[in-house]
Amino acid sequence: MKVGSFSHPIHVFVGLGFPYEISSVMEACQVLDEWSGSRTSIHAATSAACRSALAGKTDVESARLAFEAFALAQGILAPDALETGDEQSDRFRFSVN
Repeated sequence: MKVGSFSHPIHVFVGLGFPYEISSVMEACQVLDEWSGSRTSIHAATSAACRSALAGKTDVESARLAFEAFALAQGILAPDALETGDEQSDRFRFSVN
């Protein structure tokens, strides 16, 4: 696991609504830097949390939680596609047997 990696990735909708996996503080910063929506106080606080984690001043999981809250507030938080797919395949596998 690289430095600054999240314990669990966060999936967000970007562009035309495609899901994108954010798995590190650096990727979260990139989304925040390229954000075309309103730069509200939650955007500023999330950016500060991520930059603080990049500088080693706060822990990575705090930045992850801040980014997840930002994504939820902005309506771009996507369901975890990988977990959903695994759960569906497990249900199918068990119902067939």
